[in-house]
Amino acid sequence: MRFLIRSVLGLLVLLLLALVVGTAAFWAPDVPVDSLKPRWAAPPSRFISIEGMQVHIRDEGPRDDPVPLVLLHGSAASLHTWDGWTQALSKQRRVIRFDLPGFGLTGPAPDADYSLQRYTRFVGAVLDALKLNRVVLAGNSLGGQVAWATALAFPQRVERLILVDAAGYAFRSQSVPIGFRIARLPGIKRLMENVLPRNLIEASLKNVYGKPAAVTPELIDRYYELARREGNRRALAQRFEQNQPGQLADRIPTLHLPVLILWGARDRLVPLENGEHFKRDIPGSELRVFEDLGHVPQEEDPQRTVQAVVSFIAA
Repeated sequence: MRFLIRSVLGLLVLLLLALVVGTAAFWAPDVPVDSLKPRWAAPPSRFISIEGMQVHIRDEGPRDDPVPLVLLHGSAASLHTWDGWTQALSKQRRVIRFDLPGFGLTGPAPDADYSLQRYTRFVGAVLDALKLNRVVLAGNSLGGQVAWATALAFPQRVERLILVDAAGYAFRSQSVPIGFRIARLPGIKRLMENVLPRNLIEASLKNVYGKPAAVTPELIDRYYELARREGNRRALAQRFEQNQPGQLADRIPTLHLPVLILWGARDRLVPLENGEHFKRDIPGSELRVFEDLGHVPQEEDPQRTVQAVVSFIAA
């Protein structure tokens, strides 16, 4: 009996020691936003005051464009996910992108409200601040959900809509990135506010890419460093707590505007059947599928995916 007790105590000590060593090895506390700006907010980045936040924004291309493009990123991403599209589109069109509350350099919302209604109001406030009457609105994943919800809330302001592997319907993922799974776990998610293995970011990115070999060290650096922006990890967990799958989905068929739907066939987070659902529900919409791409096709292969956008906005 004593031997058994000593063995159990010894095992507990080893487990505790492993936890302490592991925590020390991957210790990665939040960092102030100012320390991230030199690398991730170089010109043409600037910051504007919206709803108590300093919003990281980039506004590029000709200022006389009557209907600019506004690009909304997804969960745990940033405005940089649109770098390739912006490079191609801003030669002829005004292109605006910004970090949504809880992500990138914008960071957490002061009231910790990450509901769909809050994001929709936030986009409207940005359009007001920039004095934009009508826009082409594009969004990926969470950003796609915010885009179509904004088109419902402000139909007079959205001329065309581009949905890229967009959230919207209740769905069952084939595979969820490990970082998202941890952000939903009580207790562990609080630990992850100060511990962040870089290989966890790498694994999460490879999970959402159709071609995992396309995930570069530079891409991992960007997601890793911006995740550590002060407050972002807690905000991600709060957003998952507030998420309501399928919210407003019954109103998607009431969208009456030109809609382009882009989807990566290898998306295991929001499967292609959701893109087909958008196609069925939105009258006159167009669905383009990229067989070898995953959940963030605009980032994985910007040159190929942007061609569909060029044709759509020129129609």
